[in-house]
Amino acid sequence: MYNYPFERQDDHPVLMSARQTAANQILLTYDRRADINSAVRLSNYWIRSNAGTNSAASVNMGDALTASNAIRPDMAMITPADNSGMHFLMTFRSNIPPRTLYVVLPCFVNLEGATGFNGENWGPFSMNMFIGL
Repeated sequence: MYNYPFERQDDHPVLMSARQTAANQILLTYDRRADINSAVRLSNYWIRSNAGTNSAASVNMGDALTASNAIRPDMAMITPADNSGMHFLMTFRSNIPPRTLYVVLPCFVNLEGATGFNGENWGPFSMNMFIGL
């Protein structure tokens, strides 16, 4: 686990890593227990790509994040990877295109037992980039 600077807010979980674990799957790991309902809501996730939108990426590198370009149910689904509340699997309907840089950008994911977080769930220590295998 990372040590955060003293100004880190304690009102939301932060995505610590995004790692491709299968041809069509990414393991997302948060630093603290997340609210399951907000953590598995696809509309709370965006994935940028340096090769444009594809079966895994919903936005280009320069695009703004909007409700209309979030990950859609026809692209993927998210499930808890275990009972920790910190690990989640995003499984895509098709394989993640290889040799492409991806950046996972979650927003609005609440702490377990909390509601109403309205910001990003990544920070300066997030390892939320990966290259498709």
